[in-house]
Amino acid sequence: MSEKTGNAESDVETFLEVEVKLAVDETTGIPDLTQLPGVDEILSTEEHNLTAIYYDTDDLRLTRAKITLRRRTGGDDDGWHLKLPAGSARTEMRAELGNPSEIPAELTDNVRAIVRNAQLSPIAQVDNRRVVISLGSPTGEKVAEFCDDHVTAWSLLPGGERSSWREWEVELGAFTAGTEAGAELIHQATSFLISSGARKSSSPSKLFTALGDSLHSAPLPPHMTETGLDPQSPEGAVVEALRGQRDSIVSWDPRVRADEWDSVHQMRVSTREMRSLLETFEGILEGEQLGHLETELKDTAATLGVARDAEVVEERFIELLDSDESGLIDDAAAEHIRDDMRADYEAAHEEIVGMLNSERFLTLLDDIDALLANPPVSSEIAAEIEGDKGKDSGRNDKSTKGASKAILYDHLAEGFKKVTKRDAKVQKYYHDTDLPLHDREEYVHDVRKAAKKLRYAAVAAQGAGVKSERLAKACKALQSLLGDFQDAVTSRDRIQRLAEEARGRGEDTFAYGMLYQRELARGEEALEGYEAAIREVKKAFSKIKV
Repeated sequence: MSEKTGNAESDVETFLEVEVKLAVDETTGIPDLTQLPGVDEILSTEEHNLTAIYYDTDDLRLTRAKITLRRRTGGDDDGWHLKLPAGSARTEMRAELGNPSEIPAELTDNVRAIVRNAQLSPIAQVDNRRVVISLGSPTGEKVAEFCDDHVTAWSLLPGGERSSWREWEVELGAFTAGTEAGAELIHQATSFLISSGARKSSSPSKLFTALGDSLHSAPLPPHMTETGLDPQSPEGAVVEALRGQRDSIVSWDPRVRADEWDSVHQMRVSTREMRSLLETFEGILEGEQLGHLETELKDTAATLGVARDAEVVEERFIELLDSDESGLIDDAAAEHIRDDMRADYEAAHEEIVGMLNSERFLTLLDDIDALLANPPVSSEIAAEIEGDKGKDSGRNDKSTKGASKAILYDHLAEGFKKVTKRDAKVQKYYHDTDLPLHDREEYVHDVRKAAKKLRYAAVAAQGAGVKSERLAKACKALQSLLGDFQDAVTSRDRIQRLAEEARGRGEDTFAYGMLYQRELARGEEALEGYEAAIREVKKAFSKIKV
């Protein structure tokens, strides 16, 4: 039915769910399913009477995020189910039934960033008489399940009603989920079933169908509240950019907990970008809460950064060890290095999970949502907005839009000035071998940080019509190049620390020394494209017209 990726220690099972749902009339007959590609026989036919109670907050935070949490009985998968978006598929997590009044923390932890401290209560009941037909491959594996569902549902929201419908569902089994053959089977099954009398459903899930119009009776979560800002105004563009990073932080939370590859990095990027936007566009937004948010975001990024650095170093070490052809690093030394790297990362990741569960982090998310719900635009801009109310021209006429772009350009210019000033120090000091190596490398790192902030500002400015795409692209290229350089520096620092620890244990540190020298060389290689990259940033900025 699905691909198990599992977690036995927490009594939670994780599956990859790949399926298609189609609406169908009560009188439509089930076609010959062996005509589907890769399907050779019917393995079994079973009937179940299922009852599912769906849970959410009063403002439907899970539902609006395309997440479902339910307690289902009556089938072969009795238990609590949490379904999270995963591209074109979904990740389904299951826990035992337990107490009906106690939702397993193993599931709710994965949506803590969305739910926070809000109460979860029943919002709908869905009863389903399901006929399950298991479809087998020529070699006897179950490639998919076909489900014929006769559904009766009740919305428990204000104004909710009873509804009934029938639908067909094809869900891939573990044998095909996540494969090209599985994707082709879903595609062909959709066409085949539509030609057999089904039709595309107007609702993405049983829950949405069950809620119907009662969905609109629920209040909006704070971060979805309409601000009334013109999206092409400076303040509107900045708020939308902040909203995008807020959504990114929240969406990465469960992936970080699950330790998905690159998830820590992506969440860290989002926190740093949000902080950078608050700093860069000070004067468009103002207020004491901005400084508080910047501090909290900085501390969050720092916690994420420890694990990220450990992750980067581990990946680089493995690459270096695997590519070593000198024969000078023996298997025992390599294994010690791998173990040290893994231990570093695991300890750091544990710290991150603790942070994500903390009241401090949940309060940070609440504060971000409060800012988005009521953006603290500068008093000057607020007065301008108030003065424009009731005017036919408003702030959307050509002259006002020009002024808006000019405001954003000024912020870009300030960011560009920081890049050029820091680049001047690199040009002056980096090759001065009288200075300590780390001091010289710090000048390069300062350029990277400034370029990153300028890139974030350039992306945000695009939302208000500033033609800063080339600048954003150039800054990204420079940031990437200098990121490779900084990774080498970070790796060297960690190698040195681990070498000292190994020496304290009485181990041979020769292998660490070899890796140190290789990272030193890789850092210098990364800088070979620096001059061209910084020139492109300068050229891209000069092309911006306001």
